[in-house]
Amino acid sequence: MRHGRKINHLGRTTAHRHAMLSNMSSSLILYKRVTTTVAKAKALRKYIEPLLTKSKDDTTHSRRMVFAALQDKESIKELFGNISGKIANRPGGYTRILKLSDTRLGDNAEMCIIELVDFNETLMDAKTAAAEKATATTRRSRSRGGKKAAGDDAATSATEVTGEAVAPAAVVEQSAPADTATETVKDGESREEAKADEAGA
Repeated sequence: MRHGRKINHLGRTTAHRHAMLSNMSSSLILYKRVTTTVAKAKALRKYIEPLLTKSKDDTTHSRRMVFAALQDKESIKELFGNISGKIANRPGGYTRILKLSDTRLGDNAEMCIIELVDFNETLMDAKTAAAEKATATTRRSRSRGGKKAAGDDAATSATEVTGEAVAPAAVVEQSAPADTATETVKDGESREEAKADEAGA
């Protein structure tokens, strides 16, 4: 049983595992995304997130702590220069794991991409476009009384200006017109012939 064993040893010794996670962290910092297996990505996330949090505080002590883990001057320069400014307002959750549908050919291991959240330009552009689309008003919403233009405010009704209730216009009933005498038409006779007979009579 594996009660309480929270560390995935990844089939490596401790020194080998730390060296591998250090190299992967440097690659992730420099290239912003790494393709690897799901198990390694989850282990890397637990390894690199505390380092990214330490990079927010640019002091000599935090630089030395991060350098002890990474052992790479270029990644330290990138981390404390470019990355720390972008993640300054983010309270954790700096990485994202995206699982891939294809598995590795040799051993059928599940593959994924681990990336820094603030450096995926396509997803950030899609989010901003969706936010702009949601805030944009349409004709339909304006016609139903959403936002009124300044000209609409001026054209208020008389009831709003005076505050008095105006009764609707009274409906006048009209009686039907008086019945007029109608002439009967004989069989086979057209209306014109009936009118001619009546005029002759």
